[in-house]
Amino acid sequence: MTNLIVRGGRALRGTITPSANKNAVLPVLCATLLTDQPIVLHRVPDITDVRKILDFFGNLGSSVDMDYATGTLKLRHGEGLDPKAAHLPLGMRSTLMLIPALLYRFGAASIEEDVTGCTLGVREIDPHIEVFESFGADIDRKPEAIFIKTPKGFATTDHWLDYASVTTTENFILCAATAKGRSQITNAACEPHVQEFCSFLTMMGARLEGVGGSRVIVEGVNSLSGAEFTFADDFHEVATFLAMGAMTGGDIAVKNGSVDQFPLLDRTFAKFGVEITHKDGWSRAKVDAGGMRVRQPFTANILQKVEAAPWPYVPADLLPIFVALGVRSEGQCMFWNKVYEGALGWSSELGKFGAHSLLCDPHRLITFGGKPLVPAEVESPYIIRVAIALFMLAASIEGESTILNATPIQRAHPKFVENLNALGADVSWVAGD
Repeated sequence: MTNLIVRGGRALRGTITPSANKNAVLPVLCATLLTDQPIVLHRVPDITDVRKILDFFGNLGSSVDMDYATGTLKLRHGEGLDPKAAHLPLGMRSTLMLIPALLYRFGAASIEEDVTGCTLGVREIDPHIEVFESFGADIDRKPEAIFIKTPKGFATTDHWLDYASVTTTENFILCAATAKGRSQITNAACEPHVQEFCSFLTMMGARLEGVGGSRVIVEGVNSLSGAEFTFADDFHEVATFLAMGAMTGGDIAVKNGSVDQFPLLDRTFAKFGVEITHKDGWSRAKVDAGGMRVRQPFTANILQKVEAAPWPYVPADLLPIFVALGVRSEGQCMFWNKVYEGALGWSSELGKFGAHSLLCDPHRLITFGGKPLVPAEVESPYIIRVAIALFMLAASIEGESTILNATPIQRAHPKFVENLNALGADVSWVAGD
């Protein structure tokens, strides 16, 4: 366990360039295994999940040349890969997206242990199994593992998802990319990172129609080629740094190449008295003259609310950031996570800072913001953005706070502490028990 020591009460100021979105980087890395040709990727972040997948590739026998200083990765999954080494990395949801490429390469794969990732409530694997079965895979469930085989390769299919799952959509597309014929998925996820992943596959020669919509058609090809690809700015990280600047009374200019993804996020910030501006490739947050205050709805007798659901709603990954803003803003606001049940259970930690909140049910939380806050020792669940939300609150409070089990941050944000201290924060990692 690794903890964060935060000496708060400092306004964060300066400029920052966000890293790439791990939710685009990880599926792209998985997709590279579909070709034996050279791959070059730029802006690959130095995060724990990337290192796990690259170690997996190295164990398979792939050529891996990663320069973390520049973020450039050169990969080649040539001949002679070892199927006996294909044990999926643990502790990350995206490990499931290695399965289509392993089935394509070896005709077999297995799910042996934990593939849950962040503890966002129940995260079932059944939709993934259904996708594999729809492509003709044989599934054999045994006590030690789930064994998946495709002795005849991938058949084509027309599949309708129960819900718009990001990783299930990506797994469908990975299977369909080399199936012999035309496949279609309905109720597909359309998040920006799904679209970025599809852009990479198209560069490799995949034939996709309808990307960005709820129905995607894939015409399978015999083989995929190599590619050189540069990852875009992570809109999650852009929004996070903007919120940090607003909460600490500072001014952070964030490089933002994804402004087209921000209209709804801009309006969501405005619900707390925070104006977001975009100019010349940079974004900033400015707090209204009256301070952070929850904007009252025009409809009588209802609370202001932030609803998180699959894109193009506010992303569930960003809901904790807005909860932190709600705690700091005078007034009441309801937060509704329509994706994961139980993902708001960490709200009890808010009370240790002196915050007032009410967990209505597994999906909804009300904050009563603007209360005096005090430094505290709090514990983060294994959820990346919750650890950051707790840090944001600690950074806005005068005095020393500790975020226990802040390790999840390292799964998504390279040089997190270094970047914050460069903006004027006083924060450090310390080893825990």
